[in-house]
Amino acid sequence: MTNRTPPNILFILIDDMGWRDLGCYGSTFYETPNIDALAAESMVFTDAYAACPVCSPTRASILSGRYPARVGLTDWIDVNKWLHPCRGRLVDAPYIDHLPSEEVSLAQALRDGGYQTWHAGKWHLGGPAFYPEKHGFDVNVGGSDWGHPMHGYFSPYEMPNLTDGPENEYLTDRLTDEVIALIEGAGEQPFFLHLSHYAVHTPIEAKPDDVERFRSKAAASGLDKQPALAEGDWYPTENKRHLRILRRIVQSDPVYAAMVYNLDWNIGRLLGALDASGKRDNTMVVFTSDNGGLATSESSPTCNAPLCEGKGWMYEGGVREPLIVRWPGVTEGGSICSEPVTSPDFYPTFLEAADLPLRPKQHADGVSLLPLLHGEASLDRDALFWHYPHYGNQGGTPGSSIRCGDHKLIEFFEDGRLELYNLRDDLSETRDLAHEEPELADTMQRKLAGWREAVEAKLPTKNPDYQERKR
Repeated sequence: MTNRTPPNILFILIDDMGWRDLGCYGSTFYETPNIDALAAESMVFTDAYAACPVCSPTRASILSGRYPARVGLTDWIDVNKWLHPCRGRLVDAPYIDHLPSEEVSLAQALRDGGYQTWHAGKWHLGGPAFYPEKHGFDVNVGGSDWGHPMHGYFSPYEMPNLTDGPENEYLTDRLTDEVIALIEGAGEQPFFLHLSHYAVHTPIEAKPDDVERFRSKAAASGLDKQPALAEGDWYPTENKRHLRILRRIVQSDPVYAAMVYNLDWNIGRLLGALDASGKRDNTMVVFTSDNGGLATSESSPTCNAPLCEGKGWMYEGGVREPLIVRWPGVTEGGSICSEPVTSPDFYPTFLEAADLPLRPKQHADGVSLLPLLHGEASLDRDALFWHYPHYGNQGGTPGSSIRCGDHKLIEFFEDGRLELYNLRDDLSETRDLAHEEPELADTMQRKLAGWREAVEAKLPTKNPDYQERKR
């Protein structure tokens, strides 16, 4: 590294935003002019991944630099144990319900290096003993064990660590106001802002004027007259053997579109405040999501096509994410990176950017992205891994997966079947090559199994009470 002043780090993590939910990633219905403008000044990653198809494990991977299977947190934290352990042919693998205190978090490492550390928004990584302030954050605005706004996006929120605002104040606006105030009062000490918006997670709620904007747009384009949902195949769930999955076949939900639009407006306000503070040129801005868009349940508010499926699934729609990085003087505006990267990579990336010592025993699964940000084409890594040994409440079933180069293999634990795809030629994962290329499938499966053993991944067990049911 050079002797440049350590950069501020503005990390923006969106909840449930799909890979195609932005104009700069191909959406033609949603409107995201501010994020698109950010992308034009940034490096845009085409093959960026969350470490899990659901939220809490990915969030843990970002803050720990480790794969969820190594941390032991492999599913969303079901505080009330409503759905866990799920049962189908198998019984879900056990998992922990918090980010362990022994994990030296990214925030703690940056604070040790002289950074102010702020968290705002969703946490969902454990109860009060594991809140952000217990993991190295100086400030916690609205972070708790909640996974979504329990009482909706309009005040009163009745939310831990966030006072209610005026009646009908919108949560995304309020969180943005709070972090703008932090930036305006930051002084000269570098900051790490972990801005984790609750949007665009359910409940799908937006401001009436914004909703009307997209209802009118849908009507003008004829989308309101087309069938928004299509029937899919049968998939197991925890309490019924089969569930008919409904998938939105186009991006057309006006309320979800309005949520995205408001989020974009708030990102514009935030970046405008950063400019006004004079800190723009020495701030790394990172924008990403924690899992794929919600596309196969809960009214399927978005569509991830051409990616397959969405949140809760091992297919690309569940794990491939938008990733935009702007770092003035380092990244080239308008550049595209197609190297596969994953959420544990942020930990070593931010330490190296801050010219702080790496902690390889901690961020054991992350690889610094600085070579890519400086314009190199690839990283010294041969595979990415996922492990989701659970029944997702969006319809997915327990499994693991691995990506090596252009090829991705999924191993399904219910019946042991393997599916192999060439993502370069088949982004939508429609042509299973496992029987055409059995040697490659076997090689990748053995590598996947070896990785599971190395990280001590927990596996689901056979359900002794399961009985096969007819369709």
